[in-house]
Amino acid sequence: MTYSYDSTASRPPMVQEFRELWLYRDLLSLLVINGIKTRYKRSALGIVWTLLNPLLNTAVLTIAFSQLMRFEVQSYPVYLLTGLICWNFFSQTTLQAANTLVWGSGLLKRVYLPRTIFAIAVLGNGLVNFGLALLPLFVVMLAFRHPISVTVLLLPVPLLLAAMFTLGVALWISTFAIFFTDVVDLYNIFLQAWFFLTPIVYPLSILPPRWAAILRYNPVYLIVDQFRRLLYEGQWLSWPSFLLTAGMSVVVLASGWWLFTKRVDELAYRI
Repeated sequence: MTYSYDSTASRPPMVQEFRELWLYRDLLSLLVINGIKTRYKRSALGIVWTLLNPLLNTAVLTIAFSQLMRFEVQSYPVYLLTGLICWNFFSQTTLQAANTLVWGSGLLKRVYLPRTIFAIAVLGNGLVNFGLALLPLFVVMLAFRHPISVTVLLLPVPLLLAAMFTLGVALWISTFAIFFTDVVDLYNIFLQAWFFLTPIVYPLSILPPRWAAILRYNPVYLIVDQFRRLLYEGQWLSWPSFLLTAGMSVVVLASGWWLFTKRVDELAYRI
């Protein structure tokens, strides 16, 4: 059988990147495993820190906001921890993915690899940490006698949307950071503002109607709201909100993937 090569028939960068990523799937698995081992082997508490960290943050923020600001939210630690887990997954994954591509990707100068493999490996680590962080959440729910509904079985659905949106944002930030490394520092500052503009430590209901109407469409809040409906409220997903979140996640991921793969050829000699 004879094969012929036609340069005009080459696949679009978006498709080619996905195809090569599939071919390197074994390496991707190794990167995820290595990232998890590296994260915990230098920590005295190891994996326990992943469980303690959200609990300590919840305790501090519960005192600061529920007591000092005096708003009433039933089982506030459960409400707060549900939002914190989602936020930590998003913020830590996007920031680490950008840092990995800009500062830790010297391997790309020596061998060829699909460039998105590093961002997806970071995403895989984030998903593992997300799963571990659910353990202290369930402990807090039991401690405050907050009911655990059968709706928790649908958690993989909003988690998939959160992963899509997070990867899309990570690719956007990484693309700009490759050309302007200051973008990572600016994004870190932007994340701090984004956190307080997202109803995580406070309920949306305490805001004036004008601001509530705006922040209701905060992308991260849309994702957090999906988790809270299942975990905190024990309700099934609302179709209008779910479709809006799903559409947003698809658009962000597709556009981030397109932009990153379009400029991927410039990556190796700019890092």
